[in-house]
Amino acid sequence: MAHFGNVAFAAAMALGLWSTEAPAATVVSVQLWDRGAGMAMGTGMAYQAPGLDLSKATMGVRASRSSAPAGVVSFEVTNTSKDTVHEMVVVHLKNPAQPLPYVGSDAKADESKADARGEVPELKPGKSGTLTVTLEPGKYLLICNQPKHFAAGMWAPFEVTK
Repeated sequence: MAHFGNVAFAAAMALGLWSTEAPAATVVSVQLWDRGAGMAMGTGMAYQAPGLDLSKATMGVRASRSSAPAGVVSFEVTNTSKDTVHEMVVVHLKNPAQPLPYVGSDAKADESKADARGEVPELKPGKSGTLTVTLEPGKYLLICNQPKHFAAGMWAPFEVTK
């Protein structure tokens, strides 16, 4: 009887009916960019800021795609800056019509009140890192939360679909 179980397992593996592989992640390449430390940093460009004009941004987040199916998503993040440290935080938007909570004295989004799902922490200029996370359907932001960077326009919308 045990022999039959081994044969059935081997047959299922051979036919691809049984797999121990994890589902493949959707890969998103992300560039954290800026125009150099010599450029004056813009302000008032945080997500949902009144009169938002991202054309004035001197730094930003550029993703290779703006959406992914629900499940495992792998963000391959590169800081393309020549002189500034950046990071990337994935934040779930509970209410996409509302701005993220912001702490003016820190000049940063309040990660303790935002629904942060993970991050690639401080990347030195030219360095890369990866974040792999399981995401459910919804609206997200990819942000740099170094002081003043989020308000300078360093964010990109990202959607996870069903």
